Amino acid sequence: MTVLIIADDLSGAADCAIAFASAGLSTVVTLDASHNTGDASVVAIDTDTRRLSVTAAGERTLTAYKTLLKPGQRLYKKIDSTLRGNWAVEVAALAPHAGLAIIAPAFPATGRTTLHGKVLVNGQPLETTDTWKLEHADRSADISSMLEESGLRVAKLSLDTLRGDQAVLAQHITEIANSEVGALIIDAQTAEDLQTLAIVTANVTAPLFWVGSGGLAREMAALPELLSAPLQTSPPPHEKYAPTLVLVGSLSSVSERQCAMLKERALIGELVVPPAVLRQGMSHGDWAGWEIRIGEYLRRGEDLLLRIGRDDAFDPAEGARLSTLLAAMVRPHFAYVGGLIATGGETARAMLGAVGIGSLQLLCEIEAGVAFGRPISSREGHRPGVVTKAGAFGTDHALYAAWLHMNNAVEPAQYAAGPVSNPALQGKQS
Repeated sequence: MTVLIIADDLSGAADCAIAFASAGLSTVVTLDASHNTGDASVVAIDTDTRRLSVTAAGERTLTAYKTLLKPGQRLYKKIDSTLRGNWAVEVAALAPHAGLAIIAPAFPATGRTTLHGKVLVNGQPLETTDTWKLEHADRSADISSMLEESGLRVAKLSLDTLRGDQAVLAQHITEIANSEVGALIIDAQTAEDLQTLAIVTANVTAPLFWVGSGGLAREMAALPELLSAPLQTSPPPHEKYAPTLVLVGSLSSVSERQCAMLKERALIGELVVPPAVLRQGMSHGDWAGWEIRIGEYLRRGEDLLLRIGRDDAFDPAEGARLSTLLAAMVRPHFAYVGGLIATGGETARAMLGAVGIGSLQLLCEIEAGVAFGRPISSREGHRPGVVTKAGAFGTDHALYAAWLHMNNAVEPAQYAAGPVSNPALQGKQS
């Protein structure tokens, strides 16, 4: 069995696909359905639809499915565990072609669970989280309502049914798949719940596809059915002699803590570009000065933490544009970068797109959801190691752990007692 993963942003595609790479399967993440992905067992595409209109998001998702799906390949629709983006419309576009949508956004390892068909973040309703309030204050976070508004008939699967007899569960799902129901919402509170779901649904013969976060993907990657797929050869040892660029577009409190630990422990230089400069672009009087400062760090071989600032005019909807302009500021100096760590899917996509990197071969997972890979090709021939991480996600240790990996460094003894956890884990962005 091979797998096609369709995600709506780059960090989401990577943190879902990395589960399969970690299982030894040849895994590629691509930014464009037209790119050659070779004979990879698992292909994940970032359709970049999170900020598109509803109609455009559905159309682009379906086009990616029709373009990339190979005979015998199973579909996994990656969604944000906190239901960001146009995911419901995208699922509705896929369902007539791919079968029953198994809706399981839970990611228990990161505090995301589903109960009575509703998403909880560390036990609290999704609607109460800061990220949801920031971007969706006027919308309901009810899974059923989202799917029904997109035209799908919905059913729910309770914990009791999921945890019951597996043969009965398989028969129940088969009957639903053969009915007029288009989406089945799964309650799940533990990794074991998702493991059961993966095992049972992988053996249901009725047409279906999976819709979930990185949580269910990790259980799918462990299925015996995937062992027959081509395995990934061991990558050469990672070597880096040029500086690491840590690019942070996310303005979340999680990213703030991660940056603070990185600066404290790695003693890395930092530049924070004012959003007003980025909004105006190259015509801003300070643009050239910021571009020169970035170049001075990288040409000297010094690691750099480069961030987008925040001001009173901040609007979450401008994230992609600001990331694109930040990438344009970096591009003239990118040849000096030995390793790229990009926080936020929009930020990662903007930087890779600016330098002509269209796909990554995923190699390992540094922390949960923090993926390391290498470009398969590059327009300019430069292929540094790349780490992607969703913005408001991960432990406080995540960026520092990525920096250690890029620098082939061992964590000093005074820090090695364990990573500082992030109890909030609010608003995962992928």
